[in-house]
Amino acid sequence: MEIFSARNVNKVFADTKALTGVSISVNKQSIFGLLGPNGAGKTTLIRIINQITAPDSGEVFLEGRQMTRADIEHIGYLPEERGLYKKMKIGEQAIYLAQLKGMSRHDAVKNLKKWFEKFEIMSWWNKNIEELSKGMQQKVQFITTIVHQPKLLIFDEPFSGFDPINANLLKQEILQLREDGATIIFSTHNMESVEELCDHIALINKSVKIVDGQTDEIRERYKSNVFEIKYKGSFNVVNQVLNNQFKILGHVENNRINQITVEYSHGKSNNDLIQALIPVSEILSFEEKIPSMNDVFIRAVEEANKQAPLNLPEGEK
Repeated sequence: MEIFSARNVNKVFADTKALTGVSISVNKQSIFGLLGPNGAGKTTLIRIINQITAPDSGEVFLEGRQMTRADIEHIGYLPEERGLYKKMKIGEQAIYLAQLKGMSRHDAVKNLKKWFEKFEIMSWWNKNIEELSKGMQQKVQFITTIVHQPKLLIFDEPFSGFDPINANLLKQEILQLREDGATIIFSTHNMESVEELCDHIALINKSVKIVDGQTDEIRERYKSNVFEIKYKGSFNVVNQVLNNQFKILGHVENNRINQITVEYSHGKSNNDLIQALIPVSEILSFEEKIPSMNDVFIRAVEEANKQAPLNLPEGEK
């Protein structure tokens, strides 16, 4: 079931197109990856969702209704650039931010203390933000983003400033939020986190959406018939047998078990490769190499850039 959608959204700033006909659909209780290079248009779309700016054309919907400024109470937004008041006590600041999202002071204190205890930071309640490290400030801002239990959460580079232990803690909390019913739009350049967390992704490049779909399906879509094979036998013999039929991308040799990475030539199949290897080696494993999200990101952007015109408004090309 869809909880959020953007339909044919366009936005131009001065002489640059920020978004060009961008449409996305985010299902309820999912983690949606909003990806793209720097300057692609991701932040502009996030600002439109948060009603900070408006599209020049196109529409955004929350639960089937066209969004208005009143809907920001149902959104939790953790921006890449943090915005806590350095001289203000942490507890009072967290209560103030929760009240801005419509919570009563009583409910804000109750929910905040639950989260502060969960993150083991109750001792920070009466400290100033400026006394905390960047990672500690990030924990506080994460709590203030989720405390009002919004329908839609938007996390922009949420792991910035975290050591690996705390980054993993935050990942587990994000997954639990989804299990508890939250829907999350997740923007990051960390493709490993995308593979771990995201059900669905959209990739924007130079204001245009160039990839959209289920994460696993997209990785399958970008696979390129590359296989990794471990075997016992002579690499020289294997190389000689395969050389005219397949492309060997790499190999690792040792005394007992060798490994080769092979790409199919046009018209070849798994059976052709296996049948070529059986007479000259003992095959131990045969595994297709599915591209990582990092590989997909780089390939999709490079392919789009080869085809993309200059990113100028109509009438100025």
